[in-house]
Amino acid sequence: MKIIVDTSSWIALVRYYIPFDPKSNIYLFFKQGIEDGSIILIDEVHQECSFVAKKIVLKNLSFFNDKKNITRTTDLYPSPKFFNLIDNQFSIQSQKRRLTNVEFENRKEIFLKSADSKIILQGLKFIKEGEIADVIVVSEETSSANDHKLFKKIPAICSILKIECLTLPDLIEKFNNEINLKF
Repeated sequence: MKIIVDTSSWIALVRYYIPFDPKSNIYLFFKQGIEDGSIILIDEVHQECSFVAKKIVLKNLSFFNDKKNITRTTDLYPSPKFFNLIDNQFSIQSQKRRLTNVEFENRKEIFLKSADSKIILQGLKFIKEGEIADVIVVSEETSSANDHKLFKKIPAICSILKIECLTLPDLIEKFNNEINLKF
């Protein structure tokens, strides 16, 4: 199993979970997962974490600062099918119709470089390579399109691709036997 965690979930982990875990079980679960490769920290998410929330994630998770724990995404190339999905399934058509073809292509290029896109591409790579049976994407985003963005959010895209997407509380509940969380 591979678990790919979005920036929003790392921030939530540091703000809302780790401070209330006196035995550091949650911290140790994520540290061990990063170190053994079952939890994936992609480079674009690491970069986002270095820009947001006054670097709270980098300051509180020591394993974030070890470059060997960061998965590079420079070798992830979208397939023609993925480009078709971006055009027809991942984009919000009402927003797309407001743009010229050139504007849409520019925004699509930006999306392809984003952490959201890299998370999805990394999950698809694991599935395609048959490296693992299950991929879980963890994000605090909701699937509702309420922010007037051109592309759907991570949970909606995962739903289209049949990739399991959980929030951080759902992930913790799913693995609570391993985490051994007690309040």
